[in-house]
Amino acid sequence: MPRVARTPRNSVNDRPARLKLLLRRQKRLLRPSAWVVAAGVAVLLGVVIVHSAEPGGMMARTQERLLAATGFTGLRVTEIRIEGRANTPEPLLRATLGVSLGDPILGFSIAQAERRIETLSWVDHATIERRLPGTIVVQLHERRPFAIWQNQGKFVLIDRAGQVVTNENVADFRQLPLLVGPGAPDGAAELIDALNDHPKISGRVVAAVRIGQRRWNLQMKSGMDVLLPEDHEAVALDRLSTLEQQHQLLDRPLQRIDLRLPNQLVLHPIPGSLPAAAPTRKQT
Repeated sequence: MPRVARTPRNSVNDRPARLKLLLRRQKRLLRPSAWVVAAGVAVLLGVVIVHSAEPGGMMARTQERLLAATGFTGLRVTEIRIEGRANTPEPLLRATLGVSLGDPILGFSIAQAERRIETLSWVDHATIERRLPGTIVVQLHERRPFAIWQNQGKFVLIDRAGQVVTNENVADFRQLPLLVGPGAPDGAAELIDALNDHPKISGRVVAAVRIGQRRWNLQMKSGMDVLLPEDHEAVALDRLSTLEQQHQLLDRPLQRIDLRLPNQLVLHPIPGSLPAAAPTRKQT
């Protein structure tokens, strides 16, 4: 019986199988190195992007050029609409916006423009919208003047929180309450709210003077002073309103009405107006 010849293991037919096995082993060895290289490239690319995106960086310059170039496609500012403006000077507002008619509408930063506008004294906050193809809308939320503050001979407008709004054109707001003295903006809202609850009294008040940065004296149109207690202005004004209805105190020749004590009323007549010069005291 003839013998069947066996093919040696290291024959030519076995070489492709060995080659595949070798390539698989090399791939497994190369995979960790490939991940390390890819991570390094990603980090390097990130650093380049961050630096180029900084002001003056390559990406920032490229972005500015691209946005400015949109003007050639017709995307230019044709209208700037301002809403909510009452006291902010319009020329100053437009200059602070930093955008003019004819500029590329995509060629400026809305966030930066909003921050610039919010530095203006009258502006509490602002929002800006781009309405393509050519309209920019600026929505202002202005601070509301609440009172006039006189301190060391200078007059400024303050808001309800006591923050200074402006020292310009204060006379245009002469109808607002006048506060006098150091620390007057502190606690002014509570006093003015209490006075507004008693219009017959507030209509006679010329100014509210802060005393020792603790309490208030009301200067009346007649020249009379009304001394209010510390931290209890509303209660004292309720008492004064009742006394005014019953006795017309504010029409009498009095120099001062002292309401600082909760259960006692002290009246100081104008010198020479009454036979008795001593202060009149009433229990209330």
